[in-house]
Amino acid sequence: MTIEKLVVYNTLSRKKEIFEPIHAPFVGMYVCGPTVYGEGHLGHARSAITFDIVFRYLKQLKYQVRYVRNITDVGHLEHDADEGEDKIAKKAKLDKVEPMEIVQRYTEYYHDALRKLNVLPPSIEPTASGHIPEQIKMVEEILSSGYAYENKGSVYFDVEKFTKEDHKYGHLSGRILEDLVSGTRNLDGQQSKKSSLDFALWKLASPEHIMKWDSPWGKGFPGWHLECSAMSTKYLGETFDIHGGGMDLMFPHHECEIAQSVAANKKEPAKYWLHNNMITINGQKMGKSLGNFITLNELFAGEHELLEQAYSPMTIRFFILQAQYRSTLDFSNEGLKAAYKAYRKIMNGLKMLESLEYVENLSEQDATLNAEIDKIISDCYKGMSDDFNTAITIASLFNLIKKINVFYLKQKSTSLLSKEIFEAMKLHYHTLVYDVLGLIDEVAINPEGLIKGLLELYKEAKELKQYDKVDQIRAYFKQQGLAIKDMKHGIDWAYEE
Repeated sequence: MTIEKLVVYNTLSRKKEIFEPIHAPFVGMYVCGPTVYGEGHLGHARSAITFDIVFRYLKQLKYQVRYVRNITDVGHLEHDADEGEDKIAKKAKLDKVEPMEIVQRYTEYYHDALRKLNVLPPSIEPTASGHIPEQIKMVEEILSSGYAYENKGSVYFDVEKFTKEDHKYGHLSGRILEDLVSGTRNLDGQQSKKSSLDFALWKLASPEHIMKWDSPWGKGFPGWHLECSAMSTKYLGETFDIHGGGMDLMFPHHECEIAQSVAANKKEPAKYWLHNNMITINGQKMGKSLGNFITLNELFAGEHELLEQAYSPMTIRFFILQAQYRSTLDFSNEGLKAAYKAYRKIMNGLKMLESLEYVENLSEQDATLNAEIDKIISDCYKGMSDDFNTAITIASLFNLIKKINVFYLKQKSTSLLSKEIFEAMKLHYHTLVYDVLGLIDEVAINPEGLIKGLLELYKEAKELKQYDKVDQIRAYFKQQGLAIKDMKHGIDWAYEE
């Protein structure tokens, strides 16, 4: 079995590149996390699972990864630019609570959903409000570089000046400055800018604004884009290996991050930019602002008008993994149901594999079959090394299941394998399913249904006077801390006291 060199698609260069960390074996990765003013939805799950896979596979390749994923708890305004109300402050007013209560509530919801989806926690999870001094310092550095200006307590980044000095604003997203200027609409509050394309580094807070801090320019709050530049620099250095996020963040958020970091640090912030594509509903991007999203808790409970049933966390995870992360993924009940069946097939493969024991017979070994299985295992890793293509890896696992199924139906056929290949098949199937794809066995057992079925067997055994079976079922209940109750009106159970 061979594992090929990891290749990643770099949005910045628009091509696949061999992954070569700046300071191997150490890898620094920064991913934009959620703005916590509402429950996480299926779109959030795709980004979290995508970069969970990146994190897991890099660790599988023996890299030492520092994974930083932020929580935005201030500064993200309604129009994703420099206008409107802070999304968290607005929600706090509606609920008549403090903004940090909103932050705490929805951060906990987010973490709980990710735990169910078996998403590993990042190495560091900083918040915007916890890094105000770092953001103020970065604004000061950008002002000193000459690429920002202050106007009435707000500080803006000067995009046109930045580009005139041979910097590439728009390079990441492939946008041309002239087109951006002509395509920008005038919004309230932009009269304090030199250009409609300039973006806020620091905003002057109005008297009624709740979340504000002292700064050299007066009481205010940081612009949305600033937090990621300040926190990635603090925890990963001025230039790090991977910056990730959803494709919808490419412009303006990530484009502004690059400009800020270059202005402050005189360096590009990240070597590789990775972007996951969107989940769509009827071809339209899923998002809170569009009002067409399905929360993760709604998916788990089946409580949404678009849902035909509840879907388990592993069904959702597998649904997302069946597509390569850069492709669009359209929501459908049919797709989720198919994902559940495919997920169970993968887990059944594990069950069959665990039941197999190696039977050695040197005279029966089949060199062709050994080579086929070795190639299938290599193909699984080939998919992962080709820009984390989980779709190819899963397809290769299904090919391996076909072989496992033959051994399972006719166990002695394991004698056709060498011991080395048999052990490799077991090891790598487990590793790929549990450690790389992050799937867990989700046994859908209904305890009430099992108890009811056993009580029916108990009742039948009593009627047939099969007292050995009666005693056996009672003993089983007792082992589980339960007691069978023979009542006048029928048979029931209770917790043993």
